[in-house]
Amino acid sequence: MASIGFVSLGCPKALVDSERILTRLRQEGYQISPDYDGADLVIVNTCGFIDSAREESLATIGEAIQENGKVIVTGCLGIHAEKIKQAHPKVLSITGPQQYEQVVDSVIKHVPIKEDHDPFLDLMPPQGIKLTPDHYAYLKISEGCNHKCSFCIIPSMRGKLASRTIDDILDEAQRLKVAGVKEILVISQDTSAYGVDIKYKEVNWNGNHLKSDLQTLCEMLGMMGFWVRLHYVYPYPHIDRLIPLMATGTILPYLDVPLQHGSQKILKAMKRPAATVDTLNRIKIWREICPEITIRSTFIVGFPGETDDDFRQLLDFIEQAELDRVGCFQYSAVEGAAANAYEDHVSAEVSESRWHTFMQTQAIISKNKLQAKVGLELDVIIDHVDNEGMVGRSKGDAPEIDGNVIMPLMKECKIGDIVNVQIERSDEYDLWGKVTGMQKDDN
Repeated sequence: MASIGFVSLGCPKALVDSERILTRLRQEGYQISPDYDGADLVIVNTCGFIDSAREESLATIGEAIQENGKVIVTGCLGIHAEKIKQAHPKVLSITGPQQYEQVVDSVIKHVPIKEDHDPFLDLMPPQGIKLTPDHYAYLKISEGCNHKCSFCIIPSMRGKLASRTIDDILDEAQRLKVAGVKEILVISQDTSAYGVDIKYKEVNWNGNHLKSDLQTLCEMLGMMGFWVRLHYVYPYPHIDRLIPLMATGTILPYLDVPLQHGSQKILKAMKRPAATVDTLNRIKIWREICPEITIRSTFIVGFPGETDDDFRQLLDFIEQAELDRVGCFQYSAVEGAAANAYEDHVSAEVSESRWHTFMQTQAIISKNKLQAKVGLELDVIIDHVDNEGMVGRSKGDAPEIDGNVIMPLMKECKIGDIVNVQIERSDEYDLWGKVTGMQKDDN
């Protein structure tokens, strides 16, 4: 049978796109190759958000051409087809993000199926092809974004907000549950805006009359027994209604809120939604309702016009907020972004210096936050097991971006198990402990 290689770059939202393309290819009868040599053709799903991501995408396309020769390009960088063709004229076809059918049509054109495909002999798992481990999955609830942040070009790449109806999402979640998934990571470009564009459409699902809004979705996913983790949530007022769900254990006490800065002047220049919200007070209220909440965020230093005073305000903000998990990026001009035209661009040297200062400040905060967990017993989901021991994550840790919980090997434990762990020590980012018990597997 024809075999297709696949390289997926970029964020979890792009990973979901890759899963959908691979699922469609398997439905058409294609095999998936784990390497270049065994593939009749290679698809590269690209990222185009910042310059370094574009460079990585172009380099990966070049590698695929060199190693295989037949390459199809899709994803966010695909909106710059002329640049891809200029760098790699041998590319067979180029499509933008979310153009799943066009990608499949291109594959069929360039590598026709060699024999008739019998779907009864080549069964597809109900949950489709997943690129994550069996025990967790990303659940994308909408596409696109309605915001006009001055440093971002996502709306021009992925379009305006397009929410899925809640029954469609819950159908997918149910398939994942049957497949053994225990943790759902809810993602979109703006999770907090879910349902706005479809006016919170009401539907019937399994005898329930449901609104397509975030609170209802979280309640239903929680009732299915998943660990439900929310990502890319802007601090709109209605988000406050989700915190009691965390306090009662319906969803995980975890909130990924991309705050980006602590200076009102810079937030206004960034054109961030909810820029005028008193975030520190909101965080205080969230912690009063749910003391166990873990708050993750990302920030940008070196944004055009950022002065020493603005940066000091940012440091003051993170010192007062004491966020649990934080990422920081140096501002990078993105072709097509409004901020490119701003005056007073910060030099690379100053931006890097501020980044180091920011990360050193946050490392101290993170170390103190994790030190406070020593002596506690935490629920941990196991991601990795080998002869050296086991690595997992607490409810406060998302895969690949947050910290780990490291444990001695227990032969009765396997990947995907949820165990109780007594925390014995910590550092700036990770925890160490021993397993004290195993939780019942409801799958």
